[in-house]
Amino acid sequence: MTRLDQAFAQEWDLAQAARRGGDLERAFHHLERAHILGQRRTWLHVKSHLAMLQIGWQRRDGREIRGQAARIVAAALFSRLWVPVGNTGGANVPATQPMPVPPDLQAVIDEQGA
Repeated sequence: MTRLDQAFAQEWDLAQAARRGGDLERAFHHLERAHILGQRRTWLHVKSHLAMLQIGWQRRDGREIRGQAARIVAAALFSRLWVPVGNTGGANVPATQPMPVPPDLQAVIDEQGA
């Protein structure tokens, strides 16, 4: 397992623990971090959007649900071709907007050469 895989798994586990504990805001934060790490890997990218969709559903947030539905399709089709680096993946930001990558995540991405 690569360091990127480990970092993604850690953010994923933190998100799932927060979701189970009812802290959807914290869960979404960790999914955003997982999304940044997994953008270049189709399954991880899609997986992060599926989990964001689930939180949108739990919140009864129509904008998030619609946004994630579109992003799931885009992630499945385009992850290997182009991604907006650093984009956190939520419907609260434009899907094609590059964003700054947190330094700790950038170190993992740089090490991976992703």
